[in-house]
Amino acid sequence: MQFGDLKAPVSPALRRATSHGTPASHEPLVRLLRPVRLLLPPDLRLGLRPPRLAVPLRALRARLRLLQDGLPHLRDDQELLVPELLQLPRLLLLGLRWRAAAGASRSYAGLGETLDFGLADAMNQDFLQTRTNEKAELQHLNDRFASYIEKVRFLEQQNQTLVVEIERLRAREPTRVADMYEDEMRDLRRQVEALTNQRARVEVERDNLADDLQKLKLRLQEEILQKDEAENNLAAFRADVDAATLARLDLERRIETLQEEIAFLKRIHEEDIRELQAQMQETQVQVQMDMSKPDLTAALRDIRAQYEGIAAKNISEAEEWYKSKVSDLNQAVTKNNDALRQAKQETMEFRHQIQSYTCEIDSLKGTNESLMRQMREMEDQHGREAGGFQDAIARLEAEIANMKDEMARHLREYQDLLNVKMALDVEIATYRKLLEGEESRISIPVQAYSSLSFRETSPEHQRSSEVHSKKTVLIKTIETRDGEASYE
Repeated sequence: MQFGDLKAPVSPALRRATSHGTPASHEPLVRLLRPVRLLLPPDLRLGLRPPRLAVPLRALRARLRLLQDGLPHLRDDQELLVPELLQLPRLLLLGLRWRAAAGASRSYAGLGETLDFGLADAMNQDFLQTRTNEKAELQHLNDRFASYIEKVRFLEQQNQTLVVEIERLRAREPTRVADMYEDEMRDLRRQVEALTNQRARVEVERDNLADDLQKLKLRLQEEILQKDEAENNLAAFRADVDAATLARLDLERRIETLQEEIAFLKRIHEEDIRELQAQMQETQVQVQMDMSKPDLTAALRDIRAQYEGIAAKNISEAEEWYKSKVSDLNQAVTKNNDALRQAKQETMEFRHQIQSYTCEIDSLKGTNESLMRQMREMEDQHGREAGGFQDAIARLEAEIANMKDEMARHLREYQDLLNVKMALDVEIATYRKLLEGEESRISIPVQAYSSLSFRETSPEHQRSSEVHSKKTVLIKTIETRDGEASYE
């Protein structure tokens, strides 16, 4: 930042320092130029001189004290002060040159010297123009100087505010930050403990579900084995049913064969009976013819009864055997049908159980996967929260370190301002000594110049006096370490 860019109102101290009749924007630089003004002849001082030609040393010291009181915290600004101080040798040299040139064309009363007023007017106009420009430049520099003073005061107030804030932060902030850190750590520990307990519960539930799943798998294996055994039994029952069906068909064929055989035997028996009857009739005819007629009806009745008994016995035995075989086959078929129906029912039950177990296993798998996913999400969330807490802790520690650095920087700036104040006090004392020395050194020539008078001379005498009035002026500029300048 350039100090010339700071725009601030003129401070009250500077107004108090310039309350003796000179404008506030000109007073500090006019004080610095008073030695130059005192070196110039009385008729060329013009608007640069104060209301009185000689300022008492007491008033100058009073104004210096006011300037010292008005600039307690001024920084070492070489960009502003050094150019102003470097103008002094140029102005001194200009005044001395003008005096040397004017001395050749003037004559003072009592000394027999002459004065060329035409050359003096020309040089006077140039000097007026130069002084007008310098006055404007000095006014601008003085405005910048006053703005800089106000800016320094504003910065001092800000510095005091920051010092108070730093002291307050020193007294309170570390404790509050430590309390906040402890609170955050306690909250984090509680959350970690809660998450650890929840994770333990979830792991226990997962282990229980894994045990249940293992039991269900074992039960499923047992049911699968029972189902395979039932299917094997069903296959054996089917073979038995097929064998029983074949036996039944065989028995039915045998029954049909026996029925056909019975019908055939009946026919044969009937034919035999008819033949016997025919033979009996022939025999009866012959007997009747040959002898007396015998009683064959009873014999035939007995034979018929005997054969009918034998046939009925055979038929009843065949029917009983057939009925027993049919009943046995029916019982076997019923038994096989019951076994088949029971096997089918058990198979359906096993299928339903398998389906229910499959659904239960699927639901348990889904539950296990959801629990595992929740556990992973909780672990990820816990990791993110732990990382966020670590980042917050690191951020708080960084803020604490930044605040400590800021406090140290403000303390260093405050120390620098104190050093600048001390340096400015030393510079003001040096300027006071320089001005007092310049006043004491130039007070005698000013009194001598004020008692001189002028008169005209001829050009020839002017040239001769020009030759005799040339002087050699030696100006030494010594620059000190602090940017101050002294002149000889």
